[in-house]
Formats: sequence, C-alpha cells, structure tokens
Amino acid sequence: MKRTIIIAAIMLLVAGTVSLDARTKAKTKKANNTTQVIYTGEIAKKVIGYNGTTPLNITVKNGVIEKIEVLDNQESPGYLKRAKDKVLPQYIGKTVAEAKKLKPDIATGATYTSEAIIKNIQMGLEKVKSTTATKKKATTKKKASKKRR
Repeated sequence: MKRTIIIAAIMLLVAGTVSLDARTKAKTKKANNTTQVIYTGEIAKKVIGYNGTTPLNITVKNGVIEKIEVLDNQESPGYLKRAKDKVLPQYIGKTVAEAKKLKPDIATGATYTSEAIIKNIQMGLEKVKSTTATKKKATTKKKASKKRR
C-alpha cells in the first residue's frame, strides 16, 4: 500500500513538471514568434495602379518583412510581373522601420503598377502593431499631461 502511494505521488510530480514545462515553452514561443499579416485591400482601396487597385498581403515576423503577396487585381500580367520583380525584393528582409524609410526603385515601363504596390506597402506598414511604439507614445502622453499641471 505504501509503495503504491509513493509511486502515485512520483507520477503526479512528474506529470505536473511536464505540464508546467509545456506551458512555459508555449508562452515563450508566442512571445518570441510574433507574426502579423496585413491585408491592404481595405486600407489602400483608393490607391489605383494602371488598371485598378493592387491589394497585398504583407507578412511581418518579429518586426521583419518576411513575404509580400500581390492578390487578385486587374493589372496586365506582364507589367505586374515586372513591377513585382523590381519592387518586392527591395522590402523582403528589412525591418518595418527600415522599410518605412526606403525609397524603392520602380520598374521601367510599369510605373503606375510599381507606384501602387509601393503605396500599398507603405500604408500596410503603418498598420503593423508594435508594442515598443505604443509604450513610447504612452510615456510621452504622461509627460505632456504632467507639464500641463
């Protein structure tokens, strides 16, 4: 009987340790692995290329632009390919801050499409959530309110 109780206690202890370890890993993984996908179809619906809007999905992982997808649009396939091939690689791998400052080259012969893609990217990057920026803004507001008193 004593032996059964000891074995049961050890099993509970091991199970609790494994469960706690799994929860800790899950929290760490979420905190270190932030991925956002920004859809620019609504944000930049007034941005017009040569034949209409050019919506994008911008994938940002841990503050770095990982992927930019051009979604369904009315642009001519040849001009769109030229613009994508020239513009998108300039953003991939850049941090959001670097990308916001970037003055990208446009594709010759696909100027309107290139400009629409660039404007969509710029507007999309304005929507990237940054906890650091939010904290700085909150701090600034507090300082301003203290000065007024």
